[in-house]
Amino acid sequence: MTHKETLRGISDIRRHFYRNDIPTLFVSATNFNLIGIDEWVRRFRYINYIDCFDGQHPNVFVPPEVAHEPFTSIEDINNYLLEHKAVIDYIKQTAQGRRPRAVFLFFDERTEAICDELGIDICFPRAALRKQVDDKISATRIGNQAGIASVPNVLAPVRSYADLTRAAASLGKELVVQTAFGDSGHTTFFISSEADFRKHAADIIEAPEVKIMKRIRCRGAAQEACVTRHGTIVGPLMTELVGFSALTPYRGGWCGNEVLAESFSSSVRATARKMTVAFGEELRKLGYRGYFELDFLRDLDTNELYLGEVNPRLTGASAMTNLAAFAHADAPLFLFHLLEFSDVEFELDVEALNERWSNPRNIDPWGQLVMKYTRDEVRVVTKAPPSGVWRMDQDGAVHFVRVQTHRRTVEREDEAFFLRISKAGDYFYEGADLGILITPGRLMSEDFELLPRAKQWIDGIQAHYESQPLSQSAPTPPQPGTFKML
Repeated sequence: MTHKETLRGISDIRRHFYRNDIPTLFVSATNFNLIGIDEWVRRFRYINYIDCFDGQHPNVFVPPEVAHEPFTSIEDINNYLLEHKAVIDYIKQTAQGRRPRAVFLFFDERTEAICDELGIDICFPRAALRKQVDDKISATRIGNQAGIASVPNVLAPVRSYADLTRAAASLGKELVVQTAFGDSGHTTFFISSEADFRKHAADIIEAPEVKIMKRIRCRGAAQEACVTRHGTIVGPLMTELVGFSALTPYRGGWCGNEVLAESFSSSVRATARKMTVAFGEELRKLGYRGYFELDFLRDLDTNELYLGEVNPRLTGASAMTNLAAFAHADAPLFLFHLLEFSDVEFELDVEALNERWSNPRNIDPWGQLVMKYTRDEVRVVTKAPPSGVWRMDQDGAVHFVRVQTHRRTVEREDEAFFLRISKAGDYFYEGADLGILITPGRLMSEDFELLPRAKQWIDGIQAHYESQPLSQSAPTPPQPGTFKML
């Protein structure tokens, strides 16, 4: 009888993944969310729709495009990839007889069925459970059960402005209304009059139930975590960049993060960590395990921390979490997610790990800017900046330095790693993703305004894009999408 090895602590866990022999796939539009993980996990491969690296990344596979129905979601993209003959052949070739496993940013029941047919294990809870947790209404109730307060709110169906004012009588006239699902501000509505309500009435009325919140002066924060059999492991508390018109056309739209311990007092960091652990333990009761992220809202008038929403998955902040100094000292948070879905026993002092990761000395300052096209027009991209390391001159102009597959060699604030999303031949449209820039140091002031350096990076990178109007003979451009790509 063979006895399974038990991994005892961080050193064993790191060695386990360095020697990993299970083909592990990240299937998504790009490799952004798990960039750099291939250097931690042997036989880790990215299967992507967008080639951000022009064929230069050794572990990214992008199949030739074949005819498909218009994509309406990231799930559509992933299902297209998994049914692509070139992808199926690539998986068989890289699997070398072993049963592969896969992770996704998003997936649905169809993805699960395809993976069953292909003999691929999905390293996440079932899609139905993820959808239940991702629901903003359900997440509020889960938070309530965990003893985590949300901004004063009412959960109710709304069929008219009268319904709204009646349900929100105790919340005042300045309201924020959210529907169950949505991304980056698309389904968050700021309402202070019947005219405001009419602008968004169709979305609000068709929802079975909405979350109606008192509008507060607040700042956003984010924290990623992982539910394991030994407890909930918590990453650093990050600031969020939200609604900057230079980065996103969406009011309330997420457009970046900062990892900077000094952005929060020790008491706020401790409170957030306690809330995240409590939420993780409530998720465990539901049968959920693995990676998740909580958004917090910090009331600027009372300094109280409220639950915003939960993302039961990898997120746009995952690159920040998994490339931070504490992750390199121990292991990226994502490795504990994989471990939870591995057929291996392990021992881990989660409380000690959380305490170590919360120490400001283990949190190095980094920020990321998520750039979208902000104009309400459609154009063809004729030139785009390459992914890699960029440098800023003293006059604020930026220039390309070298190809790089992630930000590990960027060390100075006048340097940044840029991951290009939109390439020559793609379309610019309102909300189209241009790319992500990651750089050391701060991007926002104490008043949560973009610093001059951040503006220079935005202007400098965007200056390297060129486009032209659509010609009448051009193919029909895609309809502006509102689904999450990152």
